Amino acid sequence: MFLHVSLVTVQPIEQRFPYLRGRFGIVVPLDFIGSMSNRWSYGFAFGAITPSLLQLFSDTYVPLHVPVWAKVFVYLLGALEVGVAYMPFFVCLSTPNQAFGGVMGLLYTLAWYTHTHTHTHTRTHVLGDYEKLLIQWPCFLCLSFLMGRFVCMVVKDIRNHFQIQSEEVKEEMLAQSHQFQYIQTLLRRPPEQLMKKSWFRRKVYDWDPYFKFPNRMIGTAVISLIGLYTMTLGDYGLSGYVFSKLVSLSESLEQLAQSCNVHLYLPHHLSSLYTSLFSSTSLTSVTYTFHVLACYRKHIRRLWAGDRTFLPEKFHKPTSAISVAAITRYSGWQIAFTLWGYLIMHFVQFTFAMLFVYLVVLPIQKGGFLSWFSNLAIILLTIFFVVALVVVQIVLVQIFFLQDKLSPEDKQKPLALNNRKAFHSFNYFFFFYNVVMGLSNCILRLVNSCIVGTWLVSRIDRTIMQRGYERLDPGYCTWVGMITADHYHSNPIMVCFCHLLLKQTAARQREPNTYSQFDNIDCPAGSRVCTRWLLFYTLLKNPGLILLRKRRRHTQDLRALAWAMTSQIEGTGSPCQTGLLSPSPLQTICLQ
Repeated sequence: MFLHVSLVTVQPIEQRFPYLRGRFGIVVPLDFIGSMSNRWSYGFAFGAITPSLLQLFSDTYVPLHVPVWAKVFVYLLGALEVGVAYMPFFVCLSTPNQAFGGVMGLLYTLAWYTHTHTHTHTRTHVLGDYEKLLIQWPCFLCLSFLMGRFVCMVVKDIRNHFQIQSEEVKEEMLAQSHQFQYIQTLLRRPPEQLMKKSWFRRKVYDWDPYFKFPNRMIGTAVISLIGLYTMTLGDYGLSGYVFSKLVSLSESLEQLAQSCNVHLYLPHHLSSLYTSLFSSTSLTSVTYTFHVLACYRKHIRRLWAGDRTFLPEKFHKPTSAISVAAITRYSGWQIAFTLWGYLIMHFVQFTFAMLFVYLVVLPIQKGGFLSWFSNLAIILLTIFFVVALVVVQIVLVQIFFLQDKLSPEDKQKPLALNNRKAFHSFNYFFFFYNVVMGLSNCILRLVNSCIVGTWLVSRIDRTIMQRGYERLDPGYCTWVGMITADHYHSNPIMVCFCHLLLKQTAARQREPNTYSQFDNIDCPAGSRVCTRWLLFYTLLKNPGLILLRKRRRHTQDLRALAWAMTSQIEGTGSPCQTGLLSPSPLQTICLQ
């Protein structure tokens, strides 16, 4: 595990012109990996992007008529346009100059607020007179929060300008406070009695004070929730309009059928059924959004503890390129999976509801409950016999074909056959029946796979493929690569270790060097002799490093050398006492 700490490189032009120092460089709008500050500010900035981001899903965004093969490049240019248009929000939030960033961010947010308020037009009025407000209020809320945040940045910078700040306050911390607290919990002894948790923490959500979600996860959740809200409103308004037309069409068809003396049964309550289904689907999608966050925390905590058992074996060591690329893909894919999963799940639920209406409700209305129940009883009786025979096989094996328990305290019998001849006969006669029964189980397996796959299409943290075929699920591959990259770059143990290492390195640079006594040595033979003296001094203080050197000749001689140097420091014994002969340390080093 490696953690790369980037340092600022001073360019030659900055050395010639000190005023330009720090003026040139890449502007980073947002740190998607290690930044834990202003998380909710970035989240609301992502919320302000949502209307323009959702517009990329529709064909109305394409301003020109282009060939089909060129639409990919048009969408790429559209995504770049959205990124450039909203980049000042993130740049103003992340700049260290809070006064300048706050003023510019406030002006830019006001401009976007005015533009959104004046240039937002709706084409339909299916949601009533307040359609514009219902659709745009999340965007207005996010922009209002950003304006308040930029005002606070300006006030805070002005207040700090008149106060004397110590160097410790200005020093940038590599590790966060919650990461230090997490390390402290690992070093403490576990409490003898566990703290009693409330019902909410036991059943709904158990928060962790030593864990913080990165900006990427919060921004993804905010965009997903606002996107679900927008799609829910559009779905509700469109479905209401369509069902009103269908009701008028069904009434016309019924009148036409009555004139022809034909009985036509059409469900008039599908609109209310659709509304209830759409409410359940929206609630399920919102629950999935929060559940993905909980799974992210759970998986990251397991990786911190070195537990990879929840991952398939093929994903225990993903490649570095795939892991880093997964960070760039995750947010976009999670948002798309959530929105498309809502539509797919909604369509499948409505299909099952239609089947229920036409297979249960309409037959009861047409022929009565007894006639429908008689047909259902035949199907249920067949299913009952199939399930009963499966249970009978298990019971017969449990009673007659397994040996007795080894101990009365055992919960089940051992996996050892009894009455082998009877078991072989039993297996032979049930073989032909199980072939027939396998057909119904095959259909049941296919239906269960379709239902589970549909319900889990939004869950990018779980694979919808069978075991061994997880690599065919690109969403799950992205999830595994993303959590692996986050584990390697934000592990509290490694971050705190690097923080202490950098702190100790800076402290040692301020202290006198241990090797300063060799700095004034006059080396007529060149720097090679000085290097040898420094090497000799290092190995004399650390004899164990001799065995770790790459330029080895004889392991026995090196062990004797290390023993000799250790005994020389401790003042005990000599190499000759062990029967091992070796040259002096200085001679050996000079020979090497």
